[in-house]
Amino acid sequence: MRESFFQALDNLRANKLRSFLTMFGIMWGIVSIVVLSALGEGFQRGNDAVLREFGRNMSIVWGSRTTMQAGGERAGRLVTLTVDDARAIKAQGRLVSMVSPEIQRGTKVKSAYNEASVVVHGVEPPYMFMRTIEVDRGRQLTWSDEQNASQVAVIGWEMCQQLFGQRDPVGEQILVNGTPFRIVGRIRRKDQDSNYSGPDNNKIFIPFAVMAKYFPRPDAPTGSLSQMLVMPRQEVIDNLTTVLTARTGRVEDIDWPLEHEIREILARRKAFNPDDRDAINVWDTSLQTMFFDRMISAMGGFFRVVGLVTLALGGIGVMNIMLIAVKDRTREIGVRKALGATTAAIQRQFFLEGFFLTMFSGGLGMAIGVALCTAVNTLAELPIRFAGMIITWPNALLALGALVLIGVVSSTLPARKAAKLPPTEALRYEM
Repeated sequence: MRESFFQALDNLRANKLRSFLTMFGIMWGIVSIVVLSALGEGFQRGNDAVLREFGRNMSIVWGSRTTMQAGGERAGRLVTLTVDDARAIKAQGRLVSMVSPEIQRGTKVKSAYNEASVVVHGVEPPYMFMRTIEVDRGRQLTWSDEQNASQVAVIGWEMCQQLFGQRDPVGEQILVNGTPFRIVGRIRRKDQDSNYSGPDNNKIFIPFAVMAKYFPRPDAPTGSLSQMLVMPRQEVIDNLTTVLTARTGRVEDIDWPLEHEIREILARRKAFNPDDRDAINVWDTSLQTMFFDRMISAMGGFFRVVGLVTLALGGIGVMNIMLIAVKDRTREIGVRKALGATTAAIQRQFFLEGFFLTMFSGGLGMAIGVALCTAVNTLAELPIRFAGMIITWPNALLALGALVLIGVVSSTLPARKAAKLPPTEALRYEM
């Protein structure tokens, strides 16, 4: 084996240009697999992180206007949501896990150090979970705050900087339109590129009961909501793949069970036709998440196929160069067989040459691919939906497995051809 290894090196050195061009095809194939799979993984994780920052599996429900007549009522009526509607959806919804009513208003907020214009949101505790409103100081809003109508607030990261600078805001007092509130928590800094009412970093959250009491909507009847958030049960989310497989098209054209159930409950309460999809507006992030996942997964699969095809073309180059080597060294094979070399020894020699060429090229390609991924992660400013060039063990094993397979396949045929040459014909061969 040692002799075969060094002889393979000597033969590769004897044809430097040919060997380099062959190695380049394999290197480029491995670089393609490593870089493209890392690119797909980076987009997958970046997209997951962005969706999680906004709230991954939930439906945001707004009132709208009817477009169908129902129960003697004319079309074009304004549908306004109330806290009782939210309670009804939670009580009657078989597919519903959590519900939170929400009221939002822009107002003036003042601290002992500064003042600002801010959007204040009145929400219930499930809202904080659905929207991934996580604190890095203090605590969240609780049901105790809601039941006792406590005048407490959770402040966004950037709003905290504006009102308190670098001070710890927990325990400090702010005046929301003249009403005192005590800060009990600060939201961790969030990187968002999706929202429906502005970045969470710039908001202040207070208990819904307090918001309804002190800051109701001035542009709607008493008790009206700005919107409500609904989270489905886990089994509904698990069935999304089946729903999307059965029906293709745009997200807004899919009438999936949770939205249909919400519409039916509200239709009974608001006297509109449950088939009137325009009576309420629903933004469902579960469907959006599934579509993004499918798109990113398809993109990652395409990247892997491109890399494998490139590697396969490199393997064809190795096979071609080894077949040429067999032809060039026909007399050498005849001499070796005449001197007693066995068929297995000849086959092993040419197999090792091709396999070593493939594996050495692949190792260089792997090193180049890792270096490129590291350079991008270190030197480039990454966009928000891209987590960087991420090499995972499954993708690394895919590249290694493909490399070994290509090496074996591209080396076996030339080796067998060399081993099967009859000694007498090989000795008579003339270039």
